[in-house]
Amino acid sequence: MSSKFDTYQKRRLKSSYFSVIISIALVLFMVGVLGLILLKSTKVANHFKEKVAINLFLKDEVSKKEIRGFTAFLEKEPFTKKVIYISKSQAARDYSREIGEDFLTFLGKNPLKNGVDIYLKADYVTSEKMLALEQRFQKNAFVADVTYDKPLIQLLTKNIQRISFWLLVLSSFFALIAILLINSSIRLTIYSKRFNIKTMQMVGATKSFIRKPFLWRSIQLGMLGALLSLIGLAIIVYYVDKYIPALELLKDYITLVYLVSGVVVSAFLITLISTFFATQRFLNLQTDELYY
Repeated sequence: MSSKFDTYQKRRLKSSYFSVIISIALVLFMVGVLGLILLKSTKVANHFKEKVAINLFLKDEVSKKEIRGFTAFLEKEPFTKKVIYISKSQAARDYSREIGEDFLTFLGKNPLKNGVDIYLKADYVTSEKMLALEQRFQKNAFVADVTYDKPLIQLLTKNIQRISFWLLVLSSFFALIAILLINSSIRLTIYSKRFNIKTMQMVGATKSFIRKPFLWRSIQLGMLGALLSLIGLAIIVYYVDKYIPALELLKDYITLVYLVSGVVVSAFLITLISTFFATQRFLNLQTDELYY
């Protein structure tokens, strides 16, 4: 009879451990997916920002040699991502292609100017910084005019700030849910052993001695849950990279390191802290309070 009861208890204990691992894995997977979105949102935002260009139209009297020197100078500027020189003849061909007819046959001459498109690094694509660059280039002796899409910059900045804010709020919410769910799972597991804890305490075992195996077991369960969640995240990353290659997920080693580190550290800290306080609670209970 005792043997059957022990077998039942062991089976029940394994089932409890399994449910804890699955709970941790599911919660960490959910948080990991949201963390991945949060980490990649910056890259996606930067990708769109770096498509924005400031258009410099050069004066007619600027020579080709001066233009080469000017573009070489711009390429070395800290705000520059890429510089593209567009000659007035190239600009005329592009414009004729857009309107579907050769406008030069009507005008007799090319009214367009040589231009330089400066694609900026993401950090410089803000209304304030681009206005400062515009004012700077307007004072340049080679530049006749400076243009860029101001409404687009304002809209882009506003939307990126709004999306980043709500992603941060959502991430914080799910992180809180993760902590509560994992904490509840671990507390239930320790609750089932509250009588063992009190028995060990009654025979003279110290609190640290009693707590140690619970902490170690919870950390092991947390790491197993983290491993399962990382396997799920690896599958997600693989398929996202396959169908949306522009994100370059598999090549973005920094993001992947942050993601893996975040999941593992979260699993370790949450299980460690939850187990510590759960065991502390039962260690401080009186014997008659264990039945409530």
